[in-house]
Amino acid sequence: MSELIAALPMYDWPEVRGEVDAQWAGLRDAFRQKGIDAPQTIVRRNGDLPPVPGGIHDAEGALIAPDPATLPPDELDYHKLWLHPELLFAQTCWGPMELGLSSHVQVVGQPSYDAYEGGQGELYSSALVMRTGEGPEVRSPADGKALLPLDLMRGKRFTFNSLDSMSGTIGLTRDLQAAGESLDIFSSRSESGGHRGSIVAVAEGRADIAAIDCESWALAQRFESAARKVAIVGWTARRKGLPFITARTTPEKSVRAMREALAGLAEQPRVQRVG
Repeated sequence: MSELIAALPMYDWPEVRGEVDAQWAGLRDAFRQKGIDAPQTIVRRNGDLPPVPGGIHDAEGALIAPDPATLPPDELDYHKLWLHPELLFAQTCWGPMELGLSSHVQVVGQPSYDAYEGGQGELYSSALVMRTGEGPEVRSPADGKALLPLDLMRGKRFTFNSLDSMSGTIGLTRDLQAAGESLDIFSSRSESGGHRGSIVAVAEGRADIAAIDCESWALAQRFESAARKVAIVGWTARRKGLPFITARTTPEKSVRAMREALAGLAEQPRVQRVG
């Protein structure tokens, strides 16, 4: 039985766990055909992570994360998952990657966002949403450039999923800077804990505007009733979507085999070979 771990946590809403499991089954089987001892199922809890006595250390021996066995078992700490030495395959975000995670992992590939408005190949963008009727609704620009309704945004209460999120915070910050503005355009900022929570906060009037990545927005339209109370008033620029990663200690042969497997699945919507 494989001791390696895999996870697909970024779009793993309760309503689509069967779809996510099926996505992993396709990846798992493709990896196994390449000789990789891929685990049967994905992990969804800290309690599913193998213990690392003494904690997780980097290449220089410095402690970078505690033993997963010390974490609340029924929660899932993404950062500890991403740093786990037995990580074979997972999704992350370019925000954490830019903030230091990239030195501890290897990029295996990029998903495709062709199935979603605001996506194109490995690129994705975020929809800027406000309560319905508070601004004109807009479609994703064909050229993939940012479409920011600055006058509409000014003085509004902004909510975001997390400070290290490319889709929820960092991408919008960069687009505002390119337009000569900053997050100070908003009257206040609050952290919701997730894109779904941001949509609910806007719908319920606890915030006025949020940036929701295009795949999360598609999920919300399927499963979150609060999405019917909000509308898209702008878009961030397209940039690289969530990368697939593996541990820095994963052998080069295995990384190459996973990339070959992803290339063989490239005709399926969410999978694309790394550039």
